[in-house]
Order: sequence, then C-alpha cells, then structure tokens
Amino acid sequence: MTHSPPSMDTVLNVLENQYRRRVLVSLLEHNPLDGDDPQVPSAVELTETDLETVRIHMTHTHLPKLEESRFIEWDRNANSIRKGPQFDEIRPLLELLQNHTDELPDSWL
Repeated sequence: MTHSPPSMDTVLNVLENQYRRRVLVSLLEHNPLDGDDPQVPSAVELTETDLETVRIHMTHTHLPKLEESRFIEWDRNANSIRKGPQFDEIRPLLELLQNHTDELPDSWL
C-alpha cells in the first residue's frame, strides 16, 4: 500500500511539540532508540516528578501521534522506537533543526 507524503499541516502539527521534535531528531543518529527509557529524549533534563509526567505524556500522547503519522514505529513491549516508513519525508526539516541548533532558541529543540 502506497502512502502519499504527509501534508505540511501534518508535519507542523507533529513538530509543534518539543518532546516529539527531540525524539525525531534523536532518530537521525540512533535508530532504533531503545534502552532504559527511550520515550524520554536524553537531551531533556528533568526532576523525578517531571520525568513521570513526561513519561505519561509520551506514552499516551506524543508517541502515539508520531506512530499514527508513520514517522516512527514504536514497540511498546520491547521499549523501542525506530524510524517509521514516513520518516524520510521529514528528514530535511529535522536535519535543518539539528544543523542549526546553536543558532535557534533553546526551546526549538
């Protein structure tokens, strides 16, 4: 089954959240993301209380949204996230963010 590229609205909707952006940018260099807690991007500095809140949001909101858009494949049982079939459609935007991190506001990535 062939899927059409995501619309710009879909891409911007997915990229509107910092945690989702960080997961996607992390996949540029590490595919799959797995280990103790791949749902929480390593660049995120959190307190224990914040960490639990972020895990809940990642599990119930952010990762399902990324999976639905087909940008990631998420194996809940193996605790693993990998590039999805539509990942390459947003790769140029992710690389742009990654390559210009120093020039962008901290909250962008």
